[in-house]
Amino acid sequence: MRLRVEFTTEPFDLEEAPAHAVAAREVIQKAQLDAVDVGPFGNTAEGETDAVLGAVSALLRGALEAGATRVSLQVNVIGEDMTGEDTP
Repeated sequence: MRLRVEFTTEPFDLEEAPAHAVAAREVIQKAQLDAVDVGPFGNTAEGETDAVLGAVSALLRGALEAGATRVSLQVNVIGEDMTGEDTP
């Protein structure tokens, strides 16, 4: 199964990326994930189940240890229809 994760960390700082945002982004960029998109107000990545879930655990730990007071994330199943076959 493939998953897509979208996440943000808070508190926001419009002047520069806070340490917690940098920590979370570094975890995602180093993970074995596909379609990584890092932006100022949100980040997304896709990959196989184990890779995404492992990266989510690591990014939560890293962001919280670096000072995040809130981490918002959403995980969606992608690329499979109800029969379990991959969709284009």
